Amino acid sequence: MPTILLVEDNELNREVLVRRLTKAGFSVTTAVNGIEAVSRAGADPQPDLVLMDMNLPVMDGFEATRLLKGADVTRAIPVIALTALVMPGDREKCLEAGCDDYDGKPVEFPRLLSKIRALIR
Repeated sequence: MPTILLVEDNELNREVLVRRLTKAGFSVTTAVNGIEAVSRAGADPQPDLVLMDMNLPVMDGFEATRLLKGADVTRAIPVIALTALVMPGDREKCLEAGCDDYDGKPVEFPRLLSKIRALIR
């Protein structure tokens, strides 16, 4: 069963996504800020994919993604930006930070699931 690290500070969003991802056949771990995300992604066992909110407390998703993609141990883990940043240029900013894909909020679960499955091998 593939494991997803869901990085989301909003409790309701986190609960809904955990429930839907679990129902779709994934094991889900969570983090509520970028520091927790970096720590959990580097721990054993590592997640197969990270869903990264970009607006996070303590350390934002941009910096957390840069750290993940800059470290040998976590570089290969796919990261999908999952964010309310949906203005022109926001997608590009997320990809420049190192995200492998981008999906906006509100979440359209079938579309997100398709992106997840395309990145988990």
